[in-house]
Amino acid sequence: MKVLRLSALAAVFWATLLALAPVPVLAESPSRADLWLQKLGPAMNLTTYRGVFVYARGEQVHSMQIAHRYHEGQVQERLVQQDGAGGEILRKGERVLCVLPDHGRVQLDQVIPSGPFAEAMASQWVPDSRWYQSVLLEDDRVAGHTTVQVALEARDAHRYSYRLWLEKNTGLLVKSHVRTASGEVLERFQFTSLEIIDSLPDSEFELQTEGRIIKNRALAGEPAPAESRMSGWRLGWRPDGFVPAVAPRSGGKPAVAFSDGLATFSVFVESTGAMAMPTGVSRIGATTAYMRHVEAGDAGYLITVIGEIPPATAMRLAESVEVDAPVLGGTTTQ
Repeated sequence: MKVLRLSALAAVFWATLLALAPVPVLAESPSRADLWLQKLGPAMNLTTYRGVFVYARGEQVHSMQIAHRYHEGQVQERLVQQDGAGGEILRKGERVLCVLPDHGRVQLDQVIPSGPFAEAMASQWVPDSRWYQSVLLEDDRVAGHTTVQVALEARDAHRYSYRLWLEKNTGLLVKSHVRTASGEVLERFQFTSLEIIDSLPDSEFELQTEGRIIKNRALAGEPAPAESRMSGWRLGWRPDGFVPAVAPRSGGKPAVAFSDGLATFSVFVESTGAMAMPTGVSRIGATTAYMRHVEAGDAGYLITVIGEIPPATAMRLAESVEVDAPVLGGTTTQ
């Protein structure tokens, strides 16, 4: 399926948050929680650090080493997978290179805008109080650092809740959860070792694996109007609070993506011809993919909704898509 064709390494890198914790004790008022959330985006970009983190979504658990800095006006990161087949990801500003076993070196122009190390998340983590209630909880320790806990409770059934652990001096995200309304943890992220320092050498931001650069494209910088990315179809419903978001491109086809500042979902519609395509719902961690086949005139189309939203929301979104005319070229998601 197109929407899930990134490697396991890339999916681990760009996906979201998480670990079960005991029910915390309320420490301070929600207004203080909002102040910490305002520090999160700048801290994710501007803090210099190296460390190892564990990321779990569903039954998939991966460990990765990371070096991060803000250098000459751009964010730079290098990640190295510590288990499985290995691999590296390097980001310098908008350029993202990925070296994977048996795949050579590829330019990732299709980036999932979610997860603790995605540039899109770091720049637009501004939870709206209409959709999330923020509460500051008791202090904790993660990887030897004192942290504050912030709970973001979803105010409706169309989005998940979050639990964030922020390093107390910088505001850096060092641990997080994505949770259902019942408290089930769907995704978990946590540093196991972390060194926050003043500077890192250039040598830590060079790929160590040789390979061929397949593509060399920058990411789309501004969200285009959703209507301009829909060709022959329309989305009849979407949850309150989700607005057009920055959409990566693949093969020149723009995504129709929406975000509420925390969660993101995307929709694409593509012609299937006479080909039989799988339909139904699948979920890995907090990421749901819902596929629906529709007929319009003499043509068949596959509608796919994918994002960090509950299955019932993804299904309702997909069911609301109406195809009015031949879809020109299809619309690709992230």
